Amino acid sequence: MRVHHLNCISTCPLGGRLMDGRSRTVLERGHLACHCLLVETPECLVLVDTGLGLLDVADPKTRLSRFFLTLLRPEFREQMTAVRQVERLGFNPADVRHILLSHLDFDHAGGLDDFPHATVHMLAREREHALQQRSWLDRQRFRPQQWSSQPRWRTYEPDSGGRWHGFEGVRSPDGLPPEILLVPLPGHTHGHAGIAIDAGERWKFLAADAYFHIGEMEATPGCPPGLRFYQWMMELDRDARLHNQDRLRALCRDARDIDVFCSHDIAEFELLSGRSARLPGEGFMDH
Repeated sequence: MRVHHLNCISTCPLGGRLMDGRSRTVLERGHLACHCLLVETPECLVLVDTGLGLLDVADPKTRLSRFFLTLLRPEFREQMTAVRQVERLGFNPADVRHILLSHLDFDHAGGLDDFPHATVHMLAREREHALQQRSWLDRQRFRPQQWSSQPRWRTYEPDSGGRWHGFEGVRSPDGLPPEILLVPLPGHTHGHAGIAIDAGERWKFLAADAYFHIGEMEATPGCPPGLRFYQWMMELDRDARLHNQDRLRALCRDARDIDVFCSHDIAEFELLSGRSARLPGEGFMDH
């Protein structure tokens, strides 16, 4: 299976270097990726997360919260949406038949509306919690305006799967080949998941928002202080989040045939994609 790395609209958070560890100062805006994957299977295309979508670009104020628009200031470039990058790669968006969603935060689920033929797969706990809209922050991050795809959502209980490299509750979503796995990684949200793909010689494991910075996977973990605070602000289960980070570090240390990466680290995206995070996918392929 071929795996394409797509950055589906970067965000530019307040705090500059405090957020990304790369910007020159703390006074400028930082730069974070939204790392998604497009997988070519023999039967169809599979998208892993969607980033922000066409409707978010066209009318962000009705789709997204003022709080996150101010804090993160996404780069609303239509060419960076998943659907436009699928087209640039020479594919028909109608051939995207499945979307695996790590979680329902606005910056991961905004492009669902752009793929009306796709079944959307996620953990059941994610759907349940997001629909409840319990807290003020829940209402800012989980945006029902982005969820016209709800009739096509398919959910899974985390206790219904098997094991993969020590992670439990792992399963291949319905209708997908066994080489694509949904891996529960709760913490950032209650139903947060990673997605593992057997791409042949190596596995690709998108850990999504289980961590945010490449330094967190080092033996001595490190993270820019602003980004560390952001993770704390957004977490729904701190103990689970930190436990899963420990397990991901162990996986990075012990499994030499697995590329582990998160959703928002620019360096990881550029290393795996072979191009600048500011460029859309066009004929690039990793496998």
